[in-house]
Amino acid sequence: MTRAGSVTDAVELLAGARFTVLTGAGISTDSGIPDYRGPDSPPRNPMTYQQFVGDEAFRRHYWARNHIGWRHVSGTRPNAGHRALVGLERRGLVTGVITQNVDLLHERAGSQRVIDLHGRYDEVVCLSCGTVFSRRHVHERLDAANPDFAVEVGDVEIAPDADAVLADTASFVVPPCEVCGGMLKPNIVYFGENVPKDRVAAAYDMVAEGDALLVAGSSLAVMSGLRFVRRAHADGRRVVIINRGETRGDGVADLTVHDGTSEALAELAASLPDLAPPSA
Repeated sequence: MTRAGSVTDAVELLAGARFTVLTGAGISTDSGIPDYRGPDSPPRNPMTYQQFVGDEAFRRHYWARNHIGWRHVSGTRPNAGHRALVGLERRGLVTGVITQNVDLLHERAGSQRVIDLHGRYDEVVCLSCGTVFSRRHVHERLDAANPDFAVEVGDVEIAPDADAVLADTASFVVPPCEVCGGMLKPNIVYFGENVPKDRVAAAYDMVAEGDALLVAGSSLAVMSGLRFVRRAHADGRRVVIINRGETRGDGVADLTVHDGTSEALAELAASLPDLAPPSA
């Protein structure tokens, strides 16, 4: 039966265990990246995969917003929550991190085993030939194609997927793939698009490596993250959820902690004992 509790309760439940961590947008809010579904988040309508590939106006609108938003995300820095997970991994307590975020803040903090479930904001892929470009390279091409497009990061609202909220994008020019002339798309999983099967399988394997699963900063509103919680529970692993507000996984969690991730993870890392050495 699920019980609500504190970080102290989480320490008691996770003590002596190696655990996998599943993170969502809530872990990055203290780095200046807003989340989609937090208690104080404004309503958002993220673009779907079908809209992106099927409508040139939608695609142009997205790229104009992304052209601004990616600069904001590239300038963000890891916070105490990210750093706490690095420390837990170095101590052998965390088996790895599965993140629903595309901001790469876990890697910047120093986490070694990270599965970027929904992709990476710093890559762009051609949907025709499969060539992957760095986002910085595409940024330079977008700048060259739109010399009069001058919007400052501080003047617009930024969304979690390196998107910015802009009103007028009708004149924005999106260059095609320089290899084959195909359609370019940020190398992230859009709403309505499936996570690659090999990535999902790797994440399931990572969950299976741990004795428990810790969820940090995710409402688990979409199945791409919730399925790992359900699998962990079905396999008899302990499930702890740290999140501001309720989640779709609360019903199968052993413990829910309604708290911010930065403070909670830092306290957890400071309080968890090291694993006992194996007996001879």
